[in-house]
Amino acid sequence: MFFFDTTSTMLNRTISVRETRSRIISNSTNYLHWDNFEGPKEDYLKIGVPLYEASIKCDWEAARNILLQEPELVRYSITENGETALHIAASAKGPKHVEHFVKNLVEKMTIADLELVNKNHSTALYLAAAAGNLETVKIMVGKNKVLPQIPGAGEMLPLYAAALFGNHEVVKYLYRCSEELTDDAWNPQNRDWLLEKCIESDMFDVALDIVKKHPGLSSGSALGVLAKKTEAFSEKKSNVIGRTFKSVSAFISRKAVAAENKRDALQLLRVIWRDIVAQPKNVIDKILRGPPDPIKSGRVVQTIQLRELIFELLDKLETETKDTIQGPGQVSQLKKLVREHVVKMHVETQALFKQDNKTSPEEGDQDMELEKHISEYLVNIYDETLKEYQVRKVQKLISGHIAKMRNLTEQKETHSHRVLFVAAEMGNTNFLVELIRLCPDLIWKVNDNNQTIFHIAVKHRHEGIYNLLYEIGSMKDMITPLKDEHGNNMLHLVGKTAKQKRLEDVSGVALQMQRELLWFLEVSKMIPPSHKERKNDDGLTPHELFTKEHKELVTQGENWMKGTANQCMVVAALIATIVFAAAFTVPGGYNQNDATMTLAFGVSFFVLYQKGFLWIPILIGAFALLPVILYLCLQYGLFFDIIWSTYGSRYLFKPKKHVLYYENPKV
Repeated sequence: MFFFDTTSTMLNRTISVRETRSRIISNSTNYLHWDNFEGPKEDYLKIGVPLYEASIKCDWEAARNILLQEPELVRYSITENGETALHIAASAKGPKHVEHFVKNLVEKMTIADLELVNKNHSTALYLAAAAGNLETVKIMVGKNKVLPQIPGAGEMLPLYAAALFGNHEVVKYLYRCSEELTDDAWNPQNRDWLLEKCIESDMFDVALDIVKKHPGLSSGSALGVLAKKTEAFSEKKSNVIGRTFKSVSAFISRKAVAAENKRDALQLLRVIWRDIVAQPKNVIDKILRGPPDPIKSGRVVQTIQLRELIFELLDKLETETKDTIQGPGQVSQLKKLVREHVVKMHVETQALFKQDNKTSPEEGDQDMELEKHISEYLVNIYDETLKEYQVRKVQKLISGHIAKMRNLTEQKETHSHRVLFVAAEMGNTNFLVELIRLCPDLIWKVNDNNQTIFHIAVKHRHEGIYNLLYEIGSMKDMITPLKDEHGNNMLHLVGKTAKQKRLEDVSGVALQMQRELLWFLEVSKMIPPSHKERKNDDGLTPHELFTKEHKELVTQGENWMKGTANQCMVVAALIATIVFAAAFTVPGGYNQNDATMTLAFGVSFFVLYQKGFLWIPILIGAFALLPVILYLCLQYGLFFDIIWSTYGSRYLFKPKKHVLYYENPKV
């Protein structure tokens, strides 16, 4: 038996935390140190380090030689964090012999040994589930059925850890082991967490089974995650061969095709949304609204102090306005009172602003908004009261400005994670279609900026959502003229430059500008004529805003067209040179009536290299084709974009296929 230094904690035995199915592991796990042994630390370097190296490499022969000498090491930690050899091997991803190593190691361990945890309270099964080692998980669960119920770091069960890291096969296996989340380790809260992570990791088959077995889990969090899953609901266009294959399959087995066409994500959305719409209206609105936004300002205390100061000054002005002495000089008293109030509010608020000038603009946006309101308030109340000479009008003006300032100063709760508008911003058309089918009134919902989902679709250039306007009849005539908080109508929004990500969907800056023009012309046809020349709060009409926002894109488009023209000119010059030489070659030098000379040259070329050098003409031909292939690869995208922009853009809007109320929405 070898001995260790009593002060060393590198090797310590982890206490087993065997628990019942209904109990969660405590965070105060005890560790048994090797205080009963005495010896130099070199013993750890001779035994512990080689065992660690063998475990991380999954070298069973090396580990077996060590364990033959000291069998007890299978249940002792060999790291400062309390990992045993099984912990280390179970979390290994690279080695090829993980299953072989773990299988042999587990055979030497007891059931209680498999429940040993490290200092993070994680079992070896938890680490294996997080790493995605399915066979390793099966080996350990096969010996100890309780392991899937023992939580690890952060009170998370192994199944949740597997879903968190996107290990689909491990999730399906542990889901079956958990008796479909019906054992004692599961409750509504961690079931909801698991459902959300399964959706985030695109495990829609597991998520669908969860909501069917536990209908009460159809919460807003799952709906919010689905709103961001644009690719899960997008329809891939198949070619002629694909459509033919599907037709033949449908003829053979219609049920198989029907099951294939109904994607798990779409079925999951329909199940969740039907459970939600069955609830009261206020609950539905709360789910769609999402959680409120946290305060963005980095100077929260200062913002609160500023509001308190403003309310204090407003209260004082309101009180003193009522206490003015009636008589011939009352108007002068009120004007003097306003002047003093304006000066005092300006001085005191500016002093509070200057107390902390280190906050970045992103952090101090609430203070900047308040400062803007204060400035407008001071200017308006001073100018308007200065012009009036009647007591009642002055008092009414003061009261009106005080009420307006109170309203602007109050902290408004914003919701930037509204489900509908997240989906509209992401371009998740089919998601919105499913929601609107059951709740048609959702088309009237607006966000904090008084914009509908169609305004968001125009802003982010999602034609799929925009085209739904053609399916809602005359209601579109009441939606399109709506203005947001800044006075922008739908045509103003399309006048702003699209996001760079959307522009990059079209290759070539000139074609991007063409797409922007198509959008502007389309929306201008949609809105009423009287709104085309309306100005926003910045005093700009939609056309003026479009010109201003697209100046840089126009310049880039000009440069792009010049560069592309130069590239094409080089290729055209090469082709023209060959054609020109052929056209002016004096005829009669060879027989042009047949291909005898060409055939003779080709035959002689291969005859020359037929004895062992046949690869030479093949190599020469390959190199000759390489520039042509490279040029085609570089330019074919541009070629198809030009064709699509010219002929396919006519189908960009007003699609012939209706999707909102004309498809069969049954699951």
